[in-house]
This record gives sequence, C-alpha cells and structure tokens, in this order.
Amino acid sequence: MNKKNFILIAIALALAGVYVIYFTDWFRPKTIHLSQTSRLVRFARNGAQTGRIFFGLGDYYSLTEIKVVPLAALQTNKFAEPVWHLVSDEGSDDVRQFTYGQKISGMDPAVAGSRPEPLQPDVTYRLFVAAGKVKGQLDFQIRAAPVSTPDNP
Repeated sequence: MNKKNFILIAIALALAGVYVIYFTDWFRPKTIHLSQTSRLVRFARNGAQTGRIFFGLGDYYSLTEIKVVPLAALQTNKFAEPVWHLVSDEGSDDVRQFTYGQKISGMDPAVAGSRPEPLQPDVTYRLFVAAGKVKGQLDFQIRAAPVSTPDNP
C-alpha cells in the first residue's frame, strides 16, 4: 500500500469517527423522556373536583426510583427533603405512566410509613425518575384552581 492510499484511509476513518460521535446516540447516556399533564377529576360520592398530575414516560420502564423535590429547596441544598419518594431494589412492574402519589406495584416509600405530601399551587417541583442506569427529570408545577363566582341574574 502506498502513502496516498494510507492517507485516504486515515481520513475516511477520521470522518467516520466524527460522524459516529456527533451524529449518533452511541455515546450519549440513555434518558427517560418525561411529560406531565394536569386533569380535573370529579369524585362520584360528593361531586368534588380535584386536580391530578399524570406523568408519562414515553415507553415502558421498570422503575427503581421516583422522587419529587421542591426546586427552590433543591437549589439551596442538594440533599433537600423530597415530598414524595419511592424506591425499589428489583424494579417496579413495567409502567408507562403514573400519577403523583400513586402506589406503584413493586415500589415502596423510601422512608417506611411515609405518605406523599400535597403539592402547593404555583410552586415549581422537580421529578426524578430512574430505571436502573437510565434516568430522567422534569420540572413542573400545578396551577391554583380558578375562583368561580356565581353569575348575577
């Protein structure tokens, strides 16, 4: 092989390497793509309405951790106390979506006997989700319920 062929092969390999590094996902860490939806749910017994927050994962995952922390507390203390924290040693049942505070099969509270705290309106929270080494996070907030006024005749 002459010098010209060797240089052309080296350039082709370098360009292939640049393509793989910058234009493929081979070397990027896998992430869970999270989404959030709020819905009003009406209770049949008393007709009261309450807001529920649904989180979508984009695919089915066997979750190992779910944690919700107020963002302001997290910015001042990286070990801030979560308002909801579930863990699992072996992973949960495969889930694609869940609601805030939901009991997920295969997961238990990180602190035995703890319950999710109610979310405060207009406070930004950060959701952390892990399924083994695959992780994701999402900032969200709930809006205050609009105050309804009776119509004047």
